[in-house]
Amino acid sequence: MTAIAEGIKERSDVLESDKWNVEALYPNLAAWQAEFEHICHPDKRPHWPELLVFKGKLGTGAKTLKEFFNLSFGTERKISKLYTYAHMRHDEDLANEAHKKGYNLISTIYYEFAQELSWAEPEILALSDEIIKSYLKDPVLADYHFYLERVVRLKAHTLSSESEELIALAGKALSTSPTAFSAFNNADLKFPAIKDSKGQTQELTHGKYLLYLRSKDRELRKNAFQTLHRTFSGFENMIAELFNGHMQHHVFNKRARKYPSCLEASLFPNQIDTKVYTNLVQTVRKGLSSLHSYMTLRKKALKVDELHFYDLYVPLVENVDLRYDYKTAESMVVQSVAPLGQEYQSILKKGLEEQRWVDRYENRRKRSGAYSTGSYDTMPYILMNFQGGFHDLMTLAHEAGHSMHSYMSHKHQPYQYSSYPIFLAEVASTFNEELMFHYLMQQNLKPEEKAFLINQKIEDIRATFFRQTMFAEFELTAHKLAEDNVPLTPGLLKEIYRKLNADFFGPEVVLDTEIEIEWGRIPHFYSNFYVYQYATGISAAHALFEKVTSEGESARKAYLNFLSSGSSKYPLDLLQSAGVNMRQEQPIQATLKQFDRLVQELSKLI
Repeated sequence: MTAIAEGIKERSDVLESDKWNVEALYPNLAAWQAEFEHICHPDKRPHWPELLVFKGKLGTGAKTLKEFFNLSFGTERKISKLYTYAHMRHDEDLANEAHKKGYNLISTIYYEFAQELSWAEPEILALSDEIIKSYLKDPVLADYHFYLERVVRLKAHTLSSESEELIALAGKALSTSPTAFSAFNNADLKFPAIKDSKGQTQELTHGKYLLYLRSKDRELRKNAFQTLHRTFSGFENMIAELFNGHMQHHVFNKRARKYPSCLEASLFPNQIDTKVYTNLVQTVRKGLSSLHSYMTLRKKALKVDELHFYDLYVPLVENVDLRYDYKTAESMVVQSVAPLGQEYQSILKKGLEEQRWVDRYENRRKRSGAYSTGSYDTMPYILMNFQGGFHDLMTLAHEAGHSMHSYMSHKHQPYQYSSYPIFLAEVASTFNEELMFHYLMQQNLKPEEKAFLINQKIEDIRATFFRQTMFAEFELTAHKLAEDNVPLTPGLLKEIYRKLNADFFGPEVVLDTEIEIEWGRIPHFYSNFYVYQYATGISAAHALFEKVTSEGESARKAYLNFLSSGSSKYPLDLLQSAGVNMRQEQPIQATLKQFDRLVQELSKLI
């Protein structure tokens, strides 16, 4: 099972069978443009006068409010489909001018849609308590009851209609930092070629970087690590300004909406207590000795005098190099989900094998990494940069989990509840990784292959649980400094990041100078308190997996109901209904204990 190494192709040279079926949305850009003109009226101001007809009338009766909700959500639904096509086309080749233009157009429209609706929530919240209570009880508004409940909950943090319109107008400008970083990171940034231990020249790209870090060639690993981070260091002042701009966006939102902190402003709308975040950081810090023990084991297993950061990803088990061509990986992902039932498995099989959900391979100027996307009226889609390694197999399983979560939520929920909240986004994906791990462990394995897989599972927890918690602490620290008007200079950010790496990885790991700038290349730092949810997600996923595999059909149904629930309840309540209480430290502590057990087992095997 060997993936064929090929040069990086131009997008036009990629086989249709290896591309996602974006034509299922619109046959071409011209068809998209026609729909864009029809739905968005880009030359009209306002774009949707039919929505403004309701302004000043939302308190006149439940029937009127329902008509407004139907129209506004219906319009948003159409815009969402347009956006999905445009951003997928954009990510195929970030330098394609036609697709970049389409993406910019629909991105602008999204902001203008928010602007034209900015009066609605303040108008609802200005209604008397008597009217709001009657709306919450009225069966006419049953389909929007929970949505209305969430809006009312934000009353203390919702501004006047004029102020909300002003914030909406500022939305695009305030989002310049993540847009600029993405363009820099994915399109403009180029890395010098590097040498391997044989002196041969190797191309360095985002897609190949992690592949090199897993190589047994230590010189190649070192050169890749140093070259990539030194390249980012050459732009550290610009990156710090982009990062600071993003922090200031959150500070602006916190102050404008009168939240006590940026963290509270991010978590409150989904009714997530800030203690969920702080408990995660505090509980993981108490368990860092487990990670330090693993670093000691890693140093011993690699037989190195010094353990560097470029030594942290190479498999510890020699002579095991699991490689897969894409079709084999695809088949394994389908087989691994059998415990979730025939219907779930057949939907995923058809999506991967027949409907072309996945854009499989790296091409020049394609967006790096992997993600799942889609809209209410489309199939889910997966962007990959498949290189044929074990990590790519697990990434496909991970993204398939996201896609099936989206598929089931879209199928079982009305549009207004169809998108699952960010807090839950990593639960289904991590659950599917757990399925894949156990599927592999059930195969007829050699001892060294079993050790390899356990090592990979340890690495998965290290990266998703420990490392993301470290990222979460960095993000929280940066926000607190920004709230206190402390300038986020490159030197300060590097100092904070260096200290965190020293604390988390312990005395066995050499603090390479290059690691100080790693914060500057993490795209998720341009999301709003996102990374902690990887750690809470893996904890919840492990707990749910144990329930499904140990309790049988009732737990499986509860989990599938969870996947079908979208945002029909608050996220902590949805997890509670599936059997996991994330308000407690227990799931976090259980993940720490699992990591300990795996490290001990690996120590015995190697």
